[in-house]
Amino acid sequence: MKTWVALNRMIAGAVLIFAASATAAQQADDPAALVNPFIGTTNGGNVFPGATLPFGMVSFSPEETPLPGSGLVVAAPGGYEYRSNGVRGFGLAHVSGSGCAGAGGDIPVMPVTREIKASPSLAPNLYAAYLDHAKEQASPGAYSVELGNGVDVDLSATLRTGIARFTFPADKPANLLFRTSDTEVGSSGASIRIDPAHRMVTGSVTSGNFCGYLSPDRHHSYYTLHFVAVFDRDFTTGGTWTDAAVSPGGTEAHGGTGYGEDGFPVAGKGSGGWISFDPAKSPTVTMRIGISYVDEAGARANLDKESPEGTTLDASRAAARAAWNEQLGRIAITGGTPDERTVFTTALYHALIDPSVTSDVDGRYRGMDGQVHRVGPKQTVQYANFSGWDVYRSQVQLVTLLDPKVGSDFAQSLLNQADQYGGQWDRWTHLTGATGVMNGDPAAPAVAAIYAFGGRDFDLHAAYASLLRAATIPTANDLSRAGCPVLCVGERPGLDQWLKLHYMPVGAPGWGSAADTLELAAADFAVAQLARFAGDKANERRFLDRSGWWRNLFNRGSGYIQPRNADGSWPAFDPESDDEFVEGSGAVYRWMVPFDPAGLFDALGGRDRALAALDSFFRDSDGHWAVTKAGPLHAELDNEPSVASPWLYDFAAAPWKTQAVVREAMRRIWTNSPNGISGNDDLGEMSSWYVWAAMGVYPLYPGRADLVVGSPLFPDIRIDRPGAPIHIVAAGAASDAPYVHSLVVNGRTTTRPWLSDDFVRHGGELRFTLSSAPDDKWGSGPGDAPPSYGPK
Repeated sequence: MKTWVALNRMIAGAVLIFAASATAAQQADDPAALVNPFIGTTNGGNVFPGATLPFGMVSFSPEETPLPGSGLVVAAPGGYEYRSNGVRGFGLAHVSGSGCAGAGGDIPVMPVTREIKASPSLAPNLYAAYLDHAKEQASPGAYSVELGNGVDVDLSATLRTGIARFTFPADKPANLLFRTSDTEVGSSGASIRIDPAHRMVTGSVTSGNFCGYLSPDRHHSYYTLHFVAVFDRDFTTGGTWTDAAVSPGGTEAHGGTGYGEDGFPVAGKGSGGWISFDPAKSPTVTMRIGISYVDEAGARANLDKESPEGTTLDASRAAARAAWNEQLGRIAITGGTPDERTVFTTALYHALIDPSVTSDVDGRYRGMDGQVHRVGPKQTVQYANFSGWDVYRSQVQLVTLLDPKVGSDFAQSLLNQADQYGGQWDRWTHLTGATGVMNGDPAAPAVAAIYAFGGRDFDLHAAYASLLRAATIPTANDLSRAGCPVLCVGERPGLDQWLKLHYMPVGAPGWGSAADTLELAAADFAVAQLARFAGDKANERRFLDRSGWWRNLFNRGSGYIQPRNADGSWPAFDPESDDEFVEGSGAVYRWMVPFDPAGLFDALGGRDRALAALDSFFRDSDGHWAVTKAGPLHAELDNEPSVASPWLYDFAAAPWKTQAVVREAMRRIWTNSPNGISGNDDLGEMSSWYVWAAMGVYPLYPGRADLVVGSPLFPDIRIDRPGAPIHIVAAGAASDAPYVHSLVVNGRTTTRPWLSDDFVRHGGELRFTLSSAPDDKWGSGPGDAPPSYGPK
């Protein structure tokens, strides 16, 4: 998702401090040592470097000040922009790599070494401190910085709590500011209560507004975060503020920032408070803080369970590191360069941050209906933050491959949310609210993929029945234009038109009619897979037929899938234009039929014409690579609409070209630097693409577990998964040796560049022989191409 304005200047000479100096032997036992959390913190990656656990509710990370002259109200959607040099607080919750601001930064806590006189709401950056990257460190579950005001800040986290150690200069005031109302894009309510007798600060913020600034009718709140902070040192009450009014010695304050006409916080509005310590007695103070989306009691219970009295920062960091090593260790790599190992492991790290746990330790969670619910007997936790348009392509498959229980709980969480939201599966759920962001109906391919990749511990039949109903019965929201184009309220906006015309016409509710058609075709293909899993053969055939409706937008005269009017006529079309498409041009969307490449090639005039068109898509007129930033007629492999296209060469008897394009994209887009993700990481979707690409296989089909084959980056890859481990061996693997010369699958030599879903189900061994020279024979024979699953 690229709705955030990317800041694309490159960083030269950046100094990164992270634990990358471990020996190879140490790295095998401590894969977290390979992670560089600063990768993707500029150039639009929008990730954050702070402390979190896999799928953690808490992500304790800096909230930076916007770059001067940027005109933005936040540094970046993740709260952190590597080129910024100011910190205004350390927020408790974030979403990794989102394209829109407004998905976190709640309750920024800021150590201040000056007197608090003016209201922070009047001057948002008045109490900010300088950030020097040379004095900053980050690793999985840990973050540290020496701020320009002289305070050392050390952070860590458990699933539902954060812990911070602040070391103040002995000769300056020692204040801790709670900016309770200052979530990234504002709040409709906030509160704080200061209780020095119990060394405690409590409060809440009510917010939401994810992407809300893009639609005037979607400026609204939908979650409340409650917090309980406990300190290991006595403090005195500093005071509170509400809007412009400062109350020294005050112990309570209330009031949000509101959402202005532009969808951003109203200047001068907000509330919070501060507490004061005596650094002469002890310059170091530790804060343990628990959060809950249910109530304050939930936040307190989470804190007591996961970070009880006496918990130290060092112990929390060690536990967080162990949790990350357990997850990251499920894919063990050998070989490659140090940078390649770091980029791979960091991509895996980013792919495992979201979705986020939202249920408390007692199983309670706040539902999409605003009511308190409890996880069911088969469900371990409730998850939220479903960036559906992004993650249905390869992230949920990776998460489920590595841990089917997480995938199962995620699918059940989505079903729970739909049940609580009147049967509607939202495209982009944020915590306890529906945002409607993006287009299509990504829940169906996500749920089908989870089931296909082994996540079976959820109510498949209830999920299928709900998604089937959503795909066949238009609702009032489907007919509404509220929120459109980016935040349409319907699950399938314009569904009545889809059912009537068998395509989405220009002018229908939605974002871009041509893109909507292709997304709904993929969603219907996934519903067909769910029908197959549920044993409903009639609807499997029905929805497989519906998946072929993309053909109604294929114009044989132009050779493109293009917008069409409701009367059947074709408006003027330019393949360089993004009119009626979403975050991509007509040239990009030409290839977005991942479940039926053979059908697409037939429409294009045959395999040879398709092959030539693919060649001109990935190369410019001079023969140079055009995999990113090469113009609208070429691939943009840093964003989702293009990510399936390189794998289509496997269907055109030229898998060696898949191998070359994928490797080139890996080289150009993914680097061990802050700008090492050249577009939004989108809750780990783009990072998951890199992980799959580096392993040499890819889950191309929406809702199926068949894999198409590229080439591994590393000579040895071991995937540790319950009951079905996978071992990938690649003789000759190197960054400049992407070409497959042979493949042995479980002891049998094959020339087919694909694996059936049996391989994922049962696991096994892949043995590649790779070279720096292309082999245009391997995978090119009759019957070698992967299957296409379009209607017959």
